[in-house]
Amino acid sequence: MRQISWVRASPWLLAGLLGVAGTAHFVIADRYQRTIPSALPYPRELVYVSGVAELLCAGGLAFRRTRRIAGWATAALFVVVFPANVQMALDSVGSTPMHKLTAWGRLPLQIPLVLWAAQIGRQIPTSRQLAPRLAALDAHSPRLPGRD
Repeated sequence: MRQISWVRASPWLLAGLLGVAGTAHFVIADRYQRTIPSALPYPRELVYVSGVAELLCAGGLAFRRTRRIAGWATAALFVVVFPANVQMALDSVGSTPMHKLTAWGRLPLQIPLVLWAAQIGRQIPTSRQLAPRLAALDAHSPRLPGRD
């Protein structure tokens, strides 16, 4: 039995997390809408846009060809939605202890999430993954006369 490495499983795990979170933006949109800072217009639409963004990032992480750009896009998304997470924590005053714990506890989690997504974005393709691309480039590159 082959052991799955963290590096190979990491994009799939993050894609799963984003898939669940992105879907939740549509299933429980009212809860997410309350986290949108009041200074921003169209809170419901922003909830849907961020849900779509999370689902697109999840899809991008699932495919090797788009994984690097999706990793960077996911890191950027985590940074962009941080103010909504702060707003959720501030608004948790007077709510249940579990809601407060969840709201405040997710703030420090943003840092490892950003680093995780950026690590996926920095992954260098293996030589086996690069071989077909390099062969295609070589086949189309111009040859200088007298050199092979």
